[in-house]
Amino acid sequence: MKRHILIILPIILFFLGGCNNQTYHPETYVNPLIGTDIRVVEGKDHNSTEERGQVMPAVGVPHGMTNWVAQTQETEQKCHPPYYYFQDRIQGFRASHWMNGSCTQDYGSVTIMPLCGQLKTDVKERSSAFSHEREVATPSYYRVFLDDYKIESELTGLSRSAIMRFSFTGEGDRFIVIEPNSDEGLGYLSIDVEKKEITGYNPVHRIYQGWGMETGFSGHFVIRFEDDFEGFGVWEGDTLHEGTKEIRGNKTGVGGWVKLASDAKDIQVKVATSFTNVEHALENLQAEIGTKDFEQVRKESSAVWNETLGKVIVKGGTEEQKTKFYTALYSTRFLPRTFSDVDGSYPRFDTGKEILKTNGSTYYCDFSQWDTYRAVHPLFTILDPKRNGEMANSLVLKAEQGGWLPIFPSWNSYTAAMIGDHCTSMLGDAIIKNIPDFDYEKAYNAMRKNAFEINMDSVSYKDGKGRRAMASYLKYNYIPLEDEVLDAFHKREQVSRTLEYAYDDFVLAQVAKKLGKMDDYELLIKRAQNYRNVIDTETGYARGRYADGSWFKDFDPNKFVSFICEGTPYHYTWYVPQDVAGLIDQIGGKERFISRLDTFFEDSYYWHGNEPGHHISYLYAYAGEPWKTQKWVHDIINTEYFTTPDGHCGNEDAGQMSAWLVFSMIGFYPLCPGMPYYVIGSPTFEESVITLENGKIFTIRAKGASDKNIYIQSAQLNGKEYNKSYILHKDIMNGGELSFVMGDTPNKTWGNSAESIPPSLYY
Repeated sequence: MKRHILIILPIILFFLGGCNNQTYHPETYVNPLIGTDIRVVEGKDHNSTEERGQVMPAVGVPHGMTNWVAQTQETEQKCHPPYYYFQDRIQGFRASHWMNGSCTQDYGSVTIMPLCGQLKTDVKERSSAFSHEREVATPSYYRVFLDDYKIESELTGLSRSAIMRFSFTGEGDRFIVIEPNSDEGLGYLSIDVEKKEITGYNPVHRIYQGWGMETGFSGHFVIRFEDDFEGFGVWEGDTLHEGTKEIRGNKTGVGGWVKLASDAKDIQVKVATSFTNVEHALENLQAEIGTKDFEQVRKESSAVWNETLGKVIVKGGTEEQKTKFYTALYSTRFLPRTFSDVDGSYPRFDTGKEILKTNGSTYYCDFSQWDTYRAVHPLFTILDPKRNGEMANSLVLKAEQGGWLPIFPSWNSYTAAMIGDHCTSMLGDAIIKNIPDFDYEKAYNAMRKNAFEINMDSVSYKDGKGRRAMASYLKYNYIPLEDEVLDAFHKREQVSRTLEYAYDDFVLAQVAKKLGKMDDYELLIKRAQNYRNVIDTETGYARGRYADGSWFKDFDPNKFVSFICEGTPYHYTWYVPQDVAGLIDQIGGKERFISRLDTFFEDSYYWHGNEPGHHISYLYAYAGEPWKTQKWVHDIINTEYFTTPDGHCGNEDAGQMSAWLVFSMIGFYPLCPGMPYYVIGSPTFEESVITLENGKIFTIRAKGASDKNIYIQSAQLNGKEYNKSYILHKDIMNGGELSFVMGDTPNKTWGNSAESIPPSLYY
């Protein structure tokens, strides 16, 4: 019954939102509560745990600076999202910078809580029971009833600002409590009675590399009221200071409160944020909201979401499938986040203490690149190329300001959170696809430094600058087991690092070739073959190797081992997206390759809940059996994604889990970012219409598509027979139509000829 309720929910919300025209509003299909109920579960290797879902039902706009969300658990600790569906008390409403779907941390946040009756400042004591039956969640609007205080609470917001509306229906004094959520107890708050404003900040600290170090910037906020204050005060720990206007934390939690008129009914609170200073938070508030009321902001937010989601209009399929699709498309639009103010101001990367300004573009941060290079950014190259170019430009600026292209830039700082060098993949893919608004030469120089130079400065290396274990990689053309890669959050994982560096080198080789740097190209394309050094031809699996060339003993491809990142050797054997033809040979030929793939899926070794396997179902196309790709992609869509609060099979990871679903339901997937094509899968909908930024339209039609008819019988591109199991990026961006006839049995002649197989390595 719960699942049926959630499927119907978006339709109900359409009418609750007061929309009375017949225009298609894809926002009504989004259910932000999907994936909010999953918590820590047993890990894949049965000896570990993993977080799942980790998403929040936030309101705002795509890639907003701040997400506005109900808070069911306090702190800015690692792996603690602001909201979990299974928790039954709300502690306030947070201006959050949580990296959606992650296991990182919130930062620079502030929480606002309305109370009725007795003043309570402790986060748990002030919390209120609530019911999901009286909760409404959409991308642009959130509403919940606080049972303990009889307060209807509503949120709506834009990028850097929001409006909260609290309707008091109970008796007693009215309070609004404000808390900067500094786990270090270093928050600051100031009350201006005359202006009816509260301002403050929450200093930001790092995790992963430089754990606990200051980033040099804070999350600043301004909270503006329409009502006069009848009383006010601050607190420090358990001590209240009534009538005091200012408080600065000294390793203790601090906050403030205001008391409003006892007959106040509807309280409207305007909030804005900035990473530079309070003055810019005020400017952001004035520019984005100004004199607008709650309904005006709600309509503006909704319009932005409908425009963004409406870039893909799907027809056919079930209501549940549309909810899956549009919720996934929504989930790809949290990160990277806007980091600059309305005037372009932002704190300098890596130190934060100097305020810089863009030349009119937006500066972005929180790039979860080990995840998002795979499908999130490739999706943006189709749906939002200009914004993707500004994101690429933000990475170039980080490289200029910090000296090295970052690996996993978060909270405007370097980290060594994950492995690989996938800002190179994101930038390279954008260059190959001619994405605008960033300097290709500057980007190339930054990527090249990472690929060719060893960071000899131990301090900055430990800080996260430069590829991990680069000296070993260049010396041996793989990373031997003796190098334990200790200066990283993820230690060891030598085989996975080698495979990912070989792929990154391939992407950089394609950029070098495009820019006419042929000497670099020759070196890099050779290094793209380094994967062969860690895939054992005897066993046909990825395998740890020592510096003398000998292989790791006591080898079991299905055992979780330290030289593999978040998986088994069986999982990582398939990680050669740049040269699948070469991988087939390395494993032992086409027959063995297909047999291994069959066993991988049929015996349930596949793990969709983590990113390294997301491309694997599409590998059949390279072996001339695309009908098996069609079968397994369809199976994953149906068995790994649901429309319930516990409907996520793994962490959302900044939109990657959802980007896979968006691509796969449309009918193709970017198996190798850096190559300008997509491998064809099995379309879910009878029609998907993509409105491109250049004004053209690309349509995917799938005649007869259904849960039964999952196999491609024939295809046409712009009216001409099409027998390839892939489609070029330029064919999509030029507009046109890719049409399929679907059936319930495999057509083993479609897409299996030599010229039908996707290109590999030398594109």
